[in-house]
Amino acid sequence: MGRTVWFPGHMAKGRRELEEIVPLVDLVIEVRDARAPISTTAPFAEDLTGKRMRWIVLSRKDLADPKCTDLWLEHFKRLGLPAVALDLHGNIASLRASLLRHKPSFRELRLVIIGIPNVGKSTLLNALVRKKKAEVGLLPGVTRRVSWHRGEGLLVLDSPGILDPSSDPFTHQLLAWLGCSRADVIGGHEVLALSLLRFLKEKNLIGAIRKKWGVDVANGEREVLEAVGRRLGCLGPGGEVDLERAGMSLLKAFSSGDLGRFTLEMPEESKDEVSGRRR
Repeated sequence: MGRTVWFPGHMAKGRRELEEIVPLVDLVIEVRDARAPISTTAPFAEDLTGKRMRWIVLSRKDLADPKCTDLWLEHFKRLGLPAVALDLHGNIASLRASLLRHKPSFRELRLVIIGIPNVGKSTLLNALVRKKKAEVGLLPGVTRRVSWHRGEGLLVLDSPGILDPSSDPFTHQLLAWLGCSRADVIGGHEVLALSLLRFLKEKNLIGAIRKKWGVDVANGEREVLEAVGRRLGCLGPGGEVDLERAGMSLLKAFSSGDLGRFTLEMPEESKDEVSGRRR
């Protein structure tokens, strides 16, 4: 769905496209990953939506801690933002029904789905229109760069995936752990896997590694990664562990939920929550 925008010049172009798109719609859906609702916030979302109604969809709820997800839904409710948590491969009939309550009587409901890359925008779009990207061509006065997709009572707009390169290094690492950013841009799979292991230790979540692969997690991050690599057969010449391959396997297991259900960010870490308590 759309394109991934990685660098400042392209990011500016992506923002211009969204500025053209938003006035055409009735409602904006912002998709975030339920495991990290702060870091997966769409750049410029609040500025771009303006007075348009904005809904938050927390995708991949099946990969997040359910108790933490409930806390996030309460957080958005306090902020006055409609929010739902979904397994996008499950039934979304209730979301579609809720959206259609805002449908104008004289035409379909027009909405745009925004978000950073790989948070589930395409999956949600296809589920809403109940088919694989049913393009309906151009509407009068609409830029040719915009694709509309028709579902029952809905017209859904595609949008470019935008990453904010001004985000701090930890945010980019976290996004790569979730599969929302490219490992090669940040330093490679070995570097990212080591940083993930360090994070899991700090959060007392490292037991998931021991449970999955039966390795000793009391050692340093490199030793743990080597042990995982040996267990998975990620060996190079001379029987040495290929740490890049081992890192790739570990990151894939984490991002896919194969290591268990994790939530990496909590509402009290959100700037919105902090500012709300100050008011």
